[in-house]
Order: sequence, then C-alpha cells, then structure tokens
Amino acid sequence: MTDAPLLSVRGLRTVFDTRAGRVCAVDGVDVEVRRGECLGVVGESGSGKSVTFSSVMGLVRSPGRIEAGEILFDGRDLRRLSGREMRAVRGRDIAMTMQDALTALNPALTVGEQLAEVLEAHDVSLPRSRGARARRIREISAEMLGLVGIPSAESRLRQYPHEFSGGMRQRIMIAIALACRPKLLIADEPTTALDVTIQAQVLELITEIRAKLGMSVVLITHDLGVVAEHCDRVMVMYAGQVVEEGPVADVIVRPKHPYTRGLLGSIPRLALRGQPIRPIEGQVPDLIDLPPQCRFYSRCAERGPDCLRPIAMHDAGPLRRARCVRVEEGGQA
Repeated sequence: MTDAPLLSVRGLRTVFDTRAGRVCAVDGVDVEVRRGECLGVVGESGSGKSVTFSSVMGLVRSPGRIEAGEILFDGRDLRRLSGREMRAVRGRDIAMTMQDALTALNPALTVGEQLAEVLEAHDVSLPRSRGARARRIREISAEMLGLVGIPSAESRLRQYPHEFSGGMRQRIMIAIALACRPKLLIADEPTTALDVTIQAQVLELITEIRAKLGMSVVLITHDLGVVAEHCDRVMVMYAGQVVEEGPVADVIVRPKHPYTRGLLGSIPRLALRGQPIRPIEGQVPDLIDLPPQCRFYSRCAERGPDCLRPIAMHDAGPLRRARCVRVEEGGQA
C-alpha cells in the first residue's frame, strides 16, 4: 500500500461574489486524508467545513468559485479534469452524503430508482442485456439497503422517501453514496435533525461500513464528542481557515488553539453537573474584507499585539499543527 495520502488539498481558496463584497469562505486550506482513516472536520456554522469539501467534489456553483489551490485525489489533479471526467469520479470514487436526507432525496422517485440512477451512471461491470442489467441493479440495490440495516430491502425498494423515518432516510442516503464502493466517503453532518439514539446508530453504521469496505471517511460535524468516538484525526476550522489539526486523542487532551479549547469547554459533561457551560463569547467575523490578523482575535482572551498580523500554521508536536502565535513562540497556546 502506498504511503501517499488518498486526498491531498493544498492552498484551497474558494470565494463567493456578493453584492456586499467578496466572501472568502475557504482561505488557504490544506488537508490530507489517508487511506482507510476517518478524518473529523469540526467548526461552527460558517467556518468553511462544507464549502471545503464541496470544492473537492466540484460542486461549487456561481457566484462561488475556486480561486486557487490544488486538489489531488489518488494521484489525479481534480481541478484539471473536464466536467465529464469529474462526473465520473463523483459518485464512483468519491461520494458525499448531504446534511438533510429529506431534502437531498428526490421525493418523486422510489428509493430503488434513486439507487439505480447511481449504478447506471457509474457501475461499468453491469451486464449489457437490458433484462440482466435490470436484475443485477435490483440485486445490488437490495444488497446496499441490507448493508445499511434496512429490513425487507427487496420490497422497500418500491417505496418513496416520505415512507421512511428520518433515521431510515439517512441510511438510504448512505446506501446511495456507497452503491459504487467509493474510496472516500464525505459525510456532511450525517446526524442532522436525528434524535440521540438514531444519531448513534447512523455513526456506528458509518464506522462499521468503513471497516468492512476499507474506505476513507471525512466526517463533517460541529460535535467534538462525535469526533472523539469515531475519528482517527481531527481538523478544526474557524472563519474559513484551519486553526488546529492532529490525532484526535492528542487534540482533545491537549488542545493548542484557544478556539479548540473554547469548543471543548462548551461541551456539557456529566462529571461537571451543576456547573455552568462556558460559551465562546462574541461572534464569528464577517468574511468580507477581513483584516490580515488572527481571525479569532476578537473572541480570544489571550490576544496580544502579535495577533494583529497574519498567523501561519506551525508545528505543535508530533503530527500536530496549530495557527497561533503562542505555538510559534514555542509555548502552550
């Protein structure tokens, strides 16, 4: 097995032109996803998590555009691919589940029809004979529903999305994403709007299928608890930039960036029952015409004069990096 990462993104910059000005939603993001690993991507709403991986998928549409950066997947430069070549990669080699399964699934098509669309578009191993092809698609579709734990899969292929619960719809989204056995699954907030029990089931399902298929997973979430339980590494984003990354256990036990510490401090804990939750004060900065300084400056209790200049990512220990002057100075951020 090669040591080269499956996905390598360098200097990604994605902007949106609006009437108010240019919004830099992703600014100089570097990210690697290794083969077989699960990378957790964490941050508040608007931090650039989803836009980063929509850029990887080639799903950014006008008024948005990728202004700079390199996106290498399995040795291929995705930014150099034609629209047709990118459509062949999307769904077959890289798959993405969207945040809201109810709106992401087509309400006018049965679950079987939606699985069949993906297989027709990407599965080159299907028989050429129309009858044999239809039978094989139905077999694979039922197999995928069974893989994600939907009972009576054969009969349920004929049902529409509204006939399933929220948790079942999320499982169907995962089944569609996995239909062609992708090398990389990008799961964007896969537990949105689900109750706690169903959330746990969906996350366990992704972990089990990752192990069974040997694929890589990017888990986009705002929940560090989810990352702690299911991911190998974590990347923390804030205001369009990566502010910290490293092995999950190290980042959670010894966070280097004040924003990461703020996220951890705002998580309710049974051991601290009765103590108030410590929210991060202030607001995420407006991403239009940001000044060249630390983007967490206005919310950071540790800010100083050195923070009023551009801050680069710095080594913060074995396999660790953080965007903070305290790390640059060699101290504990």
